[in-house]
Parts: sequence; structure tokens; C-alpha cells
Amino acid sequence: MSTDANEKPNASPQCACTVAPKLIFPCSGASDVGEIADRCARRLTKEGAGKMYCLAGIGGRVEDILVNARGVDTILAIDGCKLDCAKKTLELAGFTGFKHLRLSDIGFEKGKSPATGGRIEEAAEKARAILTE
Repeated sequence: MSTDANEKPNASPQCACTVAPKLIFPCSGASDVGEIADRCARRLTKEGAGKMYCLAGIGGRVEDILVNARGVDTILAIDGCKLDCAKKTLELAGFTGFKHLRLSDIGFEKGKSPATGGRIEEAAEKARAILTE
């Protein structure tokens, strides 16, 4: 094991990962709108608009996940409904100033919005616009 002469032994952890500068945290809840949020985040990751990241790790205060999330320029929380589980999870972990998309605000009603390709793309279009603001 080698050590860098400039390394500070008691320094705060620094992100040495290769995560995207934009992280996406969907609430992948047990409803249809949760599925849309999840699949939207996966689509955005696949096309390179950002990277879906682990909301459960934020809630569980997993140090590596917290460090990585703190090291990015942009965070987008995607919630399916007005309960705002993704937003609240990030806030409880101390995150502020992140972007937020609530799918119920764009017309997706919980329990009445099957996760179709068209709905997933509509959510992705809104999310892309927010990520590029």
C-alpha cells in the first residue's frame, strides 16, 4: 500500500468515483407512479442524461453513497406522488438545493397511471428539461 506525501490522514472522505455530475434519485415506490419514476430514471441513465443512484443508501446513511452524492453538481429527485418520499429522504440526509419532479403534478394519478412507454417518455422529457435548467 502506498501513500501520497500530500495526503492528509484525518481529511474528510473525498469522492474518488466516476459517477456522473448529475445524480437521479427516484422514489421507486410500490405504485404505478413509482414504477414510472424508476423507469424514467433508468431511461435517463441509459441515454447519459444523468445516473440513477441509490435512494435507500441515502436513507440508510451509507457513507460512500452520501460522499458520492455530496460530490456532484446536480441532484434530481423524482417522486410519483405528493408524499414526496425521495425529496424527504434527501432532505433528512441534509441535502438542499436539489431539483425535484413530482409526477402527480404533470397529470399522473397514483393508482390510475399504468407504466406505459408513453408515460415513461413523458416523465423523461420533463426530467431532461429540469436537468438542463
